[in-house]
Amino acid sequence: MKTKLKFLVKQSLGKKIKTKWFKIANILVLICLIAIANIDRIVTFFGGDFEEKQEIILIDHTNSYDFFSSYFLSMSNSLGEMKNYEIQKSTENIEKLKEGLKEEDRVIITLDFDSENYLKSQVITYNPIDTITYQLLSTTINQLKSNIVIQTSNMSPEEINALTSPVEIEKITTNEEVENAESQDIISVGVILVIIMPFFFLITMLTQMIGAEINDEKSTRGMEIIISNVSPKVHFLSKIIASTIFVVVQGLLLVVYAILAFAIRMLLNGVTQTSGMEISGMIGDLWQTILQSGVLHLLGQGLPLILILFLASFLLYAILAGVLASMTTSVEDYQQLQTPLMIILLIGYYVAIMASTFEGSLFIKILSFIPMISFLVAPVIFILGQTTLMELFISTIFSVLFCFILFHYGLRIYKVGILNYSSSKLWKKIMKSVKKA
Repeated sequence: MKTKLKFLVKQSLGKKIKTKWFKIANILVLICLIAIANIDRIVTFFGGDFEEKQEIILIDHTNSYDFFSSYFLSMSNSLGEMKNYEIQKSTENIEKLKEGLKEEDRVIITLDFDSENYLKSQVITYNPIDTITYQLLSTTINQLKSNIVIQTSNMSPEEINALTSPVEIEKITTNEEVENAESQDIISVGVILVIIMPFFFLITMLTQMIGAEINDEKSTRGMEIIISNVSPKVHFLSKIIASTIFVVVQGLLLVVYAILAFAIRMLLNGVTQTSGMEISGMIGDLWQTILQSGVLHLLGQGLPLILILFLASFLLYAILAGVLASMTTSVEDYQQLQTPLMIILLIGYYVAIMASTFEGSLFIKILSFIPMISFLVAPVIFILGQTTLMELFISTIFSVLFCFILFHYGLRIYKVGILNYSSSKLWKKIMKSVKKA
């Protein structure tokens, strides 16, 4: 039995991994990840330029160029490489400057004193100005007006300083369980993007792959030859094991591709001393947030259980997909049965997304124990500190036990359905097989 099982697993994996479509698909995935990581350079290559500076011409009659320039650029720098600006002071005639707007993408700003409102301004462009630039200009001009009001109010320097200095706000949370709410949101998004979303797509791939393979063997009548040489149990196990190994390998490849895409971006950009300091600062801030949230401690405790939970979920969906595929004779019929699986997956995915919003919800806790969706929900709420290690252990045990139960009863249905080639009355056929099981 072991020899036949090993042979079938090897053959099934060979069909998946040694094919041209697998190599082409992985090359395309790698190219897409590299393209996403370097999207700014691609846009630049086709005519866009993220490094091109937006020129702002300032006609200042208020002697406020220094304040306007420093305040505006300090805000724009917070956007990173998204926007670059260059501010120049001009004394040319405004009509002459307007004539050059069509040829050059510029923004003309005028600043003049006003007897009633202290300050008046014009923003002149040839084409409509983008929202980000307008908001930066509006905020800067309004802040400039506040400064002018203060300076003309005959206030002492101490009073001005007290008025303009930022208010020191001390955040105090009496509930220790939600003390790190902000960091929890960051961790929740990270867990969903890095862990939950890839596993969601891998399980979708797993269910589609098993259904297509079993239906292919049935449609070519190859199933009769296989079952005449091996038992349905061995054949069933080979499909489950081979498909699970395949998606695990594919998941590891995606991790490698993501690392390569990030490395290529770093090489193309070049790490200068300034950018290196910025990157180090960002990584340091993120690391400090992770340390303060206590996620590393929780991850260290729960990682073995989380990995078992993910593996059990792969096996669970592989078993269920194999059972459903055995009852069908075409991919179209299988897709009818696959729809409920996709709905269950989507429910688990959206519950995982909302876990941080509905913190402490009993409903979400209960859903974390349901085997079909626990692999999506349980890791998220555990890392957020909403459940204990014991509750994560219970979720894992439920999934493992459900795998054994589903395999035990699913195998009986598999034996009945695998050589059933009737394509009519699909649901009646399923119920008939269940009764025979």
